[in-house]
Amino acid sequence: MSNSTTTGSAPAPAPGNGDDQELGAAASQLSTAPQEDAPNLPSLGVLGWFRWFWRQLTSMRVALLLLFLLSLGAIPGSLIPQSGTDETKVADFKQRHSFLGPIYDKLGLFHVYSSVWFSAIYILLFISLIGCIVPRTWQFVGQLRGRPPGAPRRLTRLPAYTTWRTEAEPEQVREAALVLLKKRRFRAHVAGDAVAAEKGYLREVGNLAFHIALIVMLTSFAWGQLFKMEGNKLIVEGGGFSNTITQYDDFKSGTLFNTDDLDPFSFTLKDFKGTYEKSGPNRGTPRTFEADLAYSVGAYGKAKKRVVKVNEPLVIGDSKVYLTAHGYAPVLTIRDGKGDVVFDQAVALLPLDSNVTSSGAIKVLDGYRNAKGVDEQLGIQAFFLPTYVPGNEIASQFPALDNPVLNLAPYHGDLGINAGLPQSVYQLDKSHMKEFKDAKGQQLRVNLRPGETMKLPGGAGSITYDRTQEWANFQVTRQPAAGWALGGAIVAIFGLAGSLFIQRRRVWVRAAEGPDGVTVVEMGGLGRSESAKVPEELGVIAGTLFDQAPGAPDADTDTPDTHTPDTSAVPAEGAEK
Repeated sequence: MSNSTTTGSAPAPAPGNGDDQELGAAASQLSTAPQEDAPNLPSLGVLGWFRWFWRQLTSMRVALLLLFLLSLGAIPGSLIPQSGTDETKVADFKQRHSFLGPIYDKLGLFHVYSSVWFSAIYILLFISLIGCIVPRTWQFVGQLRGRPPGAPRRLTRLPAYTTWRTEAEPEQVREAALVLLKKRRFRAHVAGDAVAAEKGYLREVGNLAFHIALIVMLTSFAWGQLFKMEGNKLIVEGGGFSNTITQYDDFKSGTLFNTDDLDPFSFTLKDFKGTYEKSGPNRGTPRTFEADLAYSVGAYGKAKKRVVKVNEPLVIGDSKVYLTAHGYAPVLTIRDGKGDVVFDQAVALLPLDSNVTSSGAIKVLDGYRNAKGVDEQLGIQAFFLPTYVPGNEIASQFPALDNPVLNLAPYHGDLGINAGLPQSVYQLDKSHMKEFKDAKGQQLRVNLRPGETMKLPGGAGSITYDRTQEWANFQVTRQPAAGWALGGAIVAIFGLAGSLFIQRRRVWVRAAEGPDGVTVVEMGGLGRSESAKVPEELGVIAGTLFDQAPGAPDADTDTPDTHTPDTSAVPAEGAEK
């Protein structure tokens, strides 16, 4: 038989030759040629693939990836108008961007937070976090119920190690080490000839608390977005509000919000007070904004009084009423050509700057007849200066009512209300309106002070500026689970701090009788985190224990070893066995 071995296919042995047959069988086993009848690799199966997918989903790598995708997905929700926030801006965007509008609409970018893809990322992240936390929590509970592991056979292989000889009995050394380690808040017990101790379990507690708090925050945010509501209402002094959807100037809510969730209450704005700095570099800066309210809860609730200030809302049930803005509302009395009063109320004007220079529109829809007795609609462009300075017709010089002037420019004709198209109450559609002309044939525009009256040309009526009231804008919000979200954020901060700054470490103290009958003490420490300062801590423990079990003479000398044991770190060949 030849001693050489081939890697190709072996020739078939001749029949009847036993040696050749054995050689052929051996050669066929060594052959690397593919076999045509080789069986297929075993399939993972449905359960196997599910387990693989679950391991990938619950891994930290995938959790971080999903968190990153969630952050990216929130970017278009901040940059692109959202239908749940402002339908008008969405419609305007679609009108101005004929190409991008349909694409954004198909991708769900106008309703990012309720879109399918964003919800999928949100739910997968939620499941991933739960899949990470549950087994880790169960494992940690097992560690708390158990005891620190026993000492490795060779403590010299640990990162921190020290040893010395002592005349104390091994049992005395172990007892002293047990008391010392427990005093330093280690979980310790005697295992064989050594004391095993561990410390820093709060690190894992902080880690789990952080992840659980993150789940609480995600759940709270989702719950708040689904059941939230927010509405605004502008109220002039003396006016009231009842918490129904029809009473709001604008209203938006979450997908699952129901009108039955509205808290039943009402309030009246009795008075508004605002003060401002009158001198110095901060002249005109607001100092206080206060709204005196009379409110009641329920249909037959007793009336109560409350002063609402900025960042000091009125809280009723789950609803909060915030004071968000204020301005002025001149009170006007308008008469037609026959002298009949057709308008007598305050008109809220919108501020344009910090000095509350305001503008708006007054619209008389019904009841006005001109000098010829013909029914018309009256529209007035209004411009208000709380503190008017002669020569400056553009802006107020101070936000308070020091010298109020109301500038009016009246129009008559068709306001366009009957066309059915929505229009702002603060803007005037002049496309079907005519100007009133003065004696010089120019557009009539007059400055009025409180108590003054403006006569319309040709006996068409008059406009009287009676006085000035103030208005306040209130925002009513209902944000469920906001307290849970805040609590989750606080717990997450403390949990993260604990997981970063608390160090988990193990210490073993072995005391055994040496060959010469003298007790040999060995101490080793192992850090469970990279930044654990095990050598320093082991040195402190060793120094304290050395005082209780002082050094004994070496085997070859009569001089006692009274030096503090060396606690310098020894490079580890293996952390533990």
